[in-house]
Amino acid sequence: MKRRAFAKIPANARRHPSLKPVPLTHFTATSCIGTGLAATRAALLAGTGGLRPCDFDDAELATWIGRVDGIEDLVMPAALSRFDCRNNRLALLALAQDGFAPAVRAAATRHGPERIAVVLGTSTAGILSTERAYRRRDPVDASLPPDFDYRGTHNVHSVAEFVAAACGLHGPSLVVSSACSSSAKVFATAARMIAAGLVDAALVGGVDSLCLTTLYGFNSLELLSSEPCRPFDPERRGISIGEAAAFALLQREPEETDAPRLVLSGYGESSDAHHMSSPHPEGLGARLAMSAALARAGLGAPQIDYINLHGTATPSNDAAEGAAVHELFGDRTPASSTKGYSGHTLGAAGALEAVVAAIALEEGIMPGSAGTRTRDPGVGIDYLLEARSRPLHHVLSNSFGFGGTNASLIISRVEP
Repeated sequence: MKRRAFAKIPANARRHPSLKPVPLTHFTATSCIGTGLAATRAALLAGTGGLRPCDFDDAELATWIGRVDGIEDLVMPAALSRFDCRNNRLALLALAQDGFAPAVRAAATRHGPERIAVVLGTSTAGILSTERAYRRRDPVDASLPPDFDYRGTHNVHSVAEFVAAACGLHGPSLVVSSACSSSAKVFATAARMIAAGLVDAALVGGVDSLCLTTLYGFNSLELLSSEPCRPFDPERRGISIGEAAAFALLQREPEETDAPRLVLSGYGESSDAHHMSSPHPEGLGARLAMSAALARAGLGAPQIDYINLHGTATPSNDAAEGAAVHELFGDRTPASSTKGYSGHTLGAAGALEAVVAAIALEEGIMPGSAGTRTRDPGVGIDYLLEARSRPLHHVLSNSFGFGGTNASLIISRVEP
């Protein structure tokens, strides 16, 4: 397939200050493929996805979703009851895994709770609570029910306020909401805050939960697949929406250890502003983000061992990302999308896939692509259908969102 050349990138767009690697000391993830790292790792190693026919609420849609079991049965602590909604329950479930909450408490003891930022990504926060509140409006004056707490649930900052309260943190807190790049961009934001001396550590991550707004919204755009999504498959038909919560702890100084450690070694962000819901057809914004991440990490394209693609399984998104990856990496670098496992978790996708990158580095595994049956011959990259194993040192993770908002992260394994 003949590819057109990219539009010329200004020379100064390639110059980025190098990033002092930021240690990633703890992380966790919960999605439809599992609660916590052990279950997530097992699914990736087995190549087993967690998608199922849509059974959420009363949505009558012929699509598949990535639903996390057990959220409905969680009980929010009384002191945090004003935050009770599906999104914050999902965050609570994830915080309880893999010793993550105790690690945050230990960091607060070490640095001080006011020196730890909470920087999270989401797209819809607890909008499901608003959807349900509207169903219970007063029949006379149409007012919302008195027990509806907009700030604690639907407000986009709700999840950061909740996580800070649940973890006893008093540093800066903010939420990035830039569609599907949201919780990748939080890593870049936190790295800048640490570099500037504003904080000594940051709890970063993303939380997005199923709701009718996204299910019916993407359905109206004709982007939902009627089968489990098939990233980079020539017969791909669209996305499968999922939900997830994933967190990581970035700290200025590494903990004392003789073991290999993981670091955020690079990040890149761009906005191609090509179209509200379609990427630049040649992947210009994606290429800018990946190039910036490489420059900040001080790495060349051949040094990347594996690429976790954004890979939504829509025809235009996969084609654009494939073009950008081919321009930078050719067909040398193994790559795959893990959305066939978890579905597209929207505002949580960046953090979830950063954790996948961390697992890949720890396990020396490049996950295959669940759901994909055949490689798209029009995309000239080394796309993995089956997992491969080998020692990995640098993994690139891509997250690209509506409106041309793009983010790429490089996570590296550093030997002691």
